[in-house]
Amino acid sequence: MLGYTRWHLTLVIVATLILIGAIWIALDVLIPAPPKRIVIAGSFSGGHFEVLAHRYQELLARDGLKVAVRSTAGSVDNLILLGNPHSGVDVAIVQGGISDGQRAPDLLSLGRVDYQVFWLFSRGQEPITDVTQLRGKRIALGPVGSGTRIVCETILRAGGVTWDNASFSNFAPQAAVDALERGNVDALFMNFAPDSPSLKRLLNNPDYRLANMTEAEALTRIFPYLVKLVLPRGVIDYERKIPASDVTLLGTTNVVLVRDSLHPAIIDLLAKTLTEVHGRAGIFHHAGEFPNIADPEYPVAEEARDYYRNGPSFLNRYLPFWVTNFVQRIVALVLAAIAVILPLFSYGPRLYKWLIEYRLHALYRRLRSIEERLQKGTDVVQSALEEEIETLEHDMVNLGLPVRHSDLYFSVKSHLNLVRIRIRSRVEAASRRKTESNP
Repeated sequence: MLGYTRWHLTLVIVATLILIGAIWIALDVLIPAPPKRIVIAGSFSGGHFEVLAHRYQELLARDGLKVAVRSTAGSVDNLILLGNPHSGVDVAIVQGGISDGQRAPDLLSLGRVDYQVFWLFSRGQEPITDVTQLRGKRIALGPVGSGTRIVCETILRAGGVTWDNASFSNFAPQAAVDALERGNVDALFMNFAPDSPSLKRLLNNPDYRLANMTEAEALTRIFPYLVKLVLPRGVIDYERKIPASDVTLLGTTNVVLVRDSLHPAIIDLLAKTLTEVHGRAGIFHHAGEFPNIADPEYPVAEEARDYYRNGPSFLNRYLPFWVTNFVQRIVALVLAAIAVILPLFSYGPRLYKWLIEYRLHALYRRLRSIEERLQKGTDVVQSALEEEIETLEHDMVNLGLPVRHSDLYFSVKSHLNLVRIRIRSRVEAASRRKTESNP
């Protein structure tokens, strides 16, 4: 058809592969593949955030995502690391009340995930119901740089407990319990994970008293990021009735933050993990209460919002994470290729017509050359021209013009036949002259 050769076919294949390669490179830049490794900022050893980070690490590993957990002093360090694009940290667990979207505009929330509870334990027989009672006491607080430390100091300061009338010490949770047990401190005021062995050790020991924060409601009005929580009677140990009565506590909510540049597929995978970890009921909340997209401080990522509302996508329900992502990229590649190639089809008919006309013009040029040589040719030349006209007709037949271009085909053929007749007439006339000259 149209005289195409293997060389033409090879050229088309090479051009197609180059086009696909160019589209793939463009997709790699515009729609890059998700990273295979991320870093989550947790907290100090034994801290609630560290426990959560390692739980996330375990679940994300099932989907083939490698997760490194970085130990930090807590929320403040986590915010600093996440805000620094060169820190290597992609995800951070942060306590509410430390910052917000205006001060950290490059961060997105994946929703509020649980409560950060501030537990106040003391030694002795005197029950503590108000932080004002801690004046003159030796108090163990969390590490400097942790969000818990900042909020606890703020609460104490509201009750008039400061460095001027109390002694503050920096401890990790386990070390703080040890210090309380040895009598090195009179009280500890910090966060523990609900399933923390240190917390269970404190709650199950009658020598330690958990403070009932009777003024919690007032503090939540003074500091809106605080929430009032109730530890129900018997929720820790129903048989032994621990605690012996309802206990009012103070807390805030924790949020998982990411950079706004994090790949959407990773955000989707994180949302799935957060739902699995935090979707169950806890001692302070009902099932389905977390993750919560009602974030008062940070904008929530659209991918996370969509996942919490609608669940996993159709592909994610039936395919592994990396297979789903590969399929999505292939679909994007095909759509991009269609978007590029489809407009070219509008030029297809014109290009095809041009190719046909180009081939016909080539035939016409050869035919014209034969005519010019015919005017001044000898008998030998005329015989050669007759052979050439036969070759030209053979090439025209092999051109394979479509039916809709039959007018062009027969036009060329008519002209070709005229030239053939003239050639034959010249040859016959030359033959007669030779016969007459040689009777």
